[in-house]
Amino acid sequence: MESSLTTPGTPSVQMPVMLVAEVQDSLLVVVHDLNRLDSLLAHTMENLMERFTAASANLATSELIASPELDVVRSTLRAAVTELQFQDMASQLINHTSKILQGCAYRLASESMGNEDGEAVPFVEEVPERPNPVTQDEMDAGSIDLF
Repeated sequence: MESSLTTPGTPSVQMPVMLVAEVQDSLLVVVHDLNRLDSLLAHTMENLMERFTAASANLATSELIASPELDVVRSTLRAAVTELQFQDMASQLINHTSKILQGCAYRLASESMGNEDGEAVPFVEEVPERPNPVTQDEMDAGSIDLF
């Protein structure tokens, strides 16, 4: 069975249904992998934050509080925590990309195979219009003091 991806007034492309199904499956596998990557990043960042918090608490004991050498270590820890903000940006990019891929997969299936009577149409949010939800490409220290 051949399928035609068309919208009124635009050129059409003939594609075998199996090819469309394979592309859709591949897109959904990538979405799943991106979600797993997001979970791994979140878990890693939680572990790092716990370790940085524990290290900071250990450096705050009364006998170490006035050590000038440890001021450098404390400063380095603060900078490392600031850099952990990349996880939030990475998560936003992963979420954005997942929505686009999932939207493409469902649109591809819908337009090539149509919807059968009684078949539930998967809910898909509108594909984001912005090409990139995160425009920051470097991390600088701010005024937030986490320690």
